Amino acid sequence: MNCNFFQIGNCKLYNYDCLDIMSKIDDYDTVITDPPYGMDFRSNHRKIKYNNIKNDQNCFLLNWATNLKAKHSKYIFCRWDNLYDVKKPNSLITWVKNNWSMGDLKHEHARQTEVCLFYKEENHFFPKKRPTDVIFSNRTDNKYHPTEKPLHLMLSILEWTNGTVFDPFMGSGTTGVACAKLGRKFIGIELDKNYFDIACKRITDAYNQPDFFIKKDKNLIIEQVEMDLL
Repeated sequence: MNCNFFQIGNCKLYNYDCLDIMSKIDDYDTVITDPPYGMDFRSNHRKIKYNNIKNDQNCFLLNWATNLKAKHSKYIFCRWDNLYDVKKPNSLITWVKNNWSMGDLKHEHARQTEVCLFYKEENHFFPKKRPTDVIFSNRTDNKYHPTEKPLHLMLSILEWTNGTVFDPFMGSGTTGVACAKLGRKFIGIELDKNYFDIACKRITDAYNQPDFFIKKDKNLIIEQVEMDLL
């Protein structure tokens, strides 16, 4: 069984099902991810209509993500009502957006927030001052992915963490882009080949953009190999 693998700078990117290759992934400190969490999401209100998010019919992968064995911390996005489905987090981070979703127009407050579960691990500490549990960040126009997170949001979360970052549901690679910008090591896995290709291009572009904080690497290594995972 073969897997596409790209090494782009300090980012290792796998195009595969995370459940099938976790035995190969063990050298990470922090988990930052936005797993499928039972929404069965399909975009119906945009000119560009996305396909269903794979494996989004239940909360299995959300629970799986909350039980990953990180060393420093885990930050896992979900819906507010997923709190009934997961083990109790140490904090619940609220992301306040600049607009709101549709929802139930008659019997529900207009949603302007998303939430992120925070779990401390054995080696946890805050690299800077203690952050609050509310963060303000304008949402994207979902150019690359139906549940795309803004770069500003991921850069902020990264400042709360330490070490190598792991995202088993990489999507279009925003967390990897943020890691490239800050010079952090990153491991990302994405099942969907289309989103994987987008992530590879975005992360490559991130390393090559001179306005980023990190020094541009004129000898940037981009390597593709076939891996035997069995």
